[in-house]
Amino acid sequence: MLVAQERRSDTRPLFESLVEARRQSDSLFEIVRPEFLYERPIPERHRIIFYVGHLEAFDWNLLSQRTFRLQSFHPEFDRLFAFGIDPVGGGLPSDQPSDWPSIDVVKSYVRETRSALDEKLITVNGSEGDPELAKLLNVAIEHRLMHLETLAYMLHQLPLDQKILHRDPPVAATSPVVPRGIAIPAGRATLGLSRSGAEFGWDNEYEQHTEFVPAFHVDQYMATNQQYLDFLSDGGYEIREFWSDADWQWKTEKNISHPVFWKRSGDQWTYRTMFEEIALPLDWPVYVSHAEASAFARWAGKSLPTEAEWHRAAYGTKEGAERHFPWGDDPPATRLGNFDFSRWNPAAVNAFADGKSAFGVEGMLGNGWEWTSTPFGPFPGFEKFSFYPGYSADFFDGKHFVIKGGSPRTAACMLRPTFRNWFQSHYQYVYAGFRCVSRES
Repeated sequence: MLVAQERRSDTRPLFESLVEARRQSDSLFEIVRPEFLYERPIPERHRIIFYVGHLEAFDWNLLSQRTFRLQSFHPEFDRLFAFGIDPVGGGLPSDQPSDWPSIDVVKSYVRETRSALDEKLITVNGSEGDPELAKLLNVAIEHRLMHLETLAYMLHQLPLDQKILHRDPPVAATSPVVPRGIAIPAGRATLGLSRSGAEFGWDNEYEQHTEFVPAFHVDQYMATNQQYLDFLSDGGYEIREFWSDADWQWKTEKNISHPVFWKRSGDQWTYRTMFEEIALPLDWPVYVSHAEASAFARWAGKSLPTEAEWHRAAYGTKEGAERHFPWGDDPPATRLGNFDFSRWNPAAVNAFADGKSAFGVEGMLGNGWEWTSTPFGPFPGFEKFSFYPGYSADFFDGKHFVIKGGSPRTAACMLRPTFRNWFQSHYQYVYAGFRCVSRES
């Protein structure tokens, strides 16, 4: 488990975490049969081969000149593998497999890059007094761990016969899911990190501030495939009033009629897991876009929670204090939720009762990110990272929405309360679901 990293100058544990993250990214690419590494499972994304080089190019571009004054041995690759693609917007990429270097050449670049950086990192390993290097190493680690998740949902869309089968560990049987609402009393939500604190955070996590949250009711569980099937069967995709103008236009133009993870087989629905197709698991959380989640919420006569409401339901208490995790202060563990790469797929929304919040809300960390109604934007006192100015600020455009919580493929270090993820409204592929809230009128 890669736990939350403190902002400290001792680089030894950070170097060890980087090595472990590399091991995990290497093993992820190994689930793809080698002859399919030039496929593009999601039309808006790069081909898989790009990401093989991107993780090392990012580390090199971040650390080589800024920290170690190293000269590039392959500047063309440093540029080629530097930047990904925002999932939605603009034209689709048109490159061909032949436009990319061979996998052997890319792997050689990976080896040389790691070797050059590690020679320097080993020299400073365990040194004291370099908080800037510690911050950059945290960035390198979490950037790679984020890609372990985005690559997972990208590879999820790869045809099943192009991957090597892996099995999930079993989960204990659960009782039937009975949806119900839980009352959350009015109180304050503490959002963001303090710059004087010890924990690492990305630029959008600062500055710490509090928001007053009026009383509301929140669903005890994430919305399930069964609930979403009820919405679909009730004509949810055909009823105009459930969709905003932009969402209706997207749904119509793209001919969206069901979640991307679902497939109709005769009169039955099936579900595409990472490695096989199975009967639709009705008690699993439904994974959908923000547009689809919003339409469901209107159909249900409810709303998606704001970021502050979600935070209060997850971390708040009746006494006013806030917990570090929904269940308390114990570090993340498999009995508490479906996260930290323990599984490839979701589990039942009520499978982790030990992880419930102080108010009794279940499954708020892991098993699927949760959409909020809050557009992604800066907190008061926001400052761009000087070494990565576009990380957050490029997406403060009103088109991206905050998602909170985590999925089965979210690393433990990113389960901190302040971590913020975001996606555009019309992106279906991410491991994101939702739960609804209702407010007193």
